[in-house]
Amino acid sequence: MKGRTYKAMLNPESISLQRSISYNTKQGPNTSSASQKYKYTPSDKLSFDVVIDCTGIVDSSRTDMKTETTQLEKTIFTYNGKMHRPNFVKIQWGNGIVFDGVLESYNTNYSLFRPDGSPLRAKVSLSFSLYISPKTVKILDNKTSPDITHLVTVQQGMNLPQLCQEVWNDSSYYIQAARFNGLNKFRNLNKIESLIFPPIIQPA
Repeated sequence: MKGRTYKAMLNPESISLQRSISYNTKQGPNTSSASQKYKYTPSDKLSFDVVIDCTGIVDSSRTDMKTETTQLEKTIFTYNGKMHRPNFVKIQWGNGIVFDGVLESYNTNYSLFRPDGSPLRAKVSLSFSLYISPKTVKILDNKTSPDITHLVTVQQGMNLPQLCQEVWNDSSYYIQAARFNGLNKFRNLNKIESLIFPPIIQPA
């Protein structure tokens, strides 16, 4: 379904794309410095300013500030009752920037006025977070780290050391995996449909 659109009057002076990674920097016992253990990757942030100029110099057909700000607000800010949230946003600038996100902040600064006090020019500072659907996040994560629990489907011909190598990149943990799953064998896994591979606590 095609949604609302808003076309900026002027190119922004700059566009900022922020990316970061969050680490747990807690210092372990008997260590001289903190170890940066990965926690998560926050959403990308896109921010820029939109200038609305209703003097008629930029675009003689767009001279009503209320109309401009209302259209912009309805596109990216106003609560959408059908979705039970504000709209998702696709930002496109030329052929180089396409960003699917959600609005985080919307700040307006008026700087030029008519004699009656109505604004003629405004700078709207916008900040967006990248939006990825929960289903896509699971696919992108593709979690294979040894510090999370894995439920693995056993295929015919597989053995426990082989599965440990695939899940933990270390076949030597097969005894722990067998004990956790209540197995008394590790070579022949016939009639076993799935196994649980618990988190491994790595030595400091």
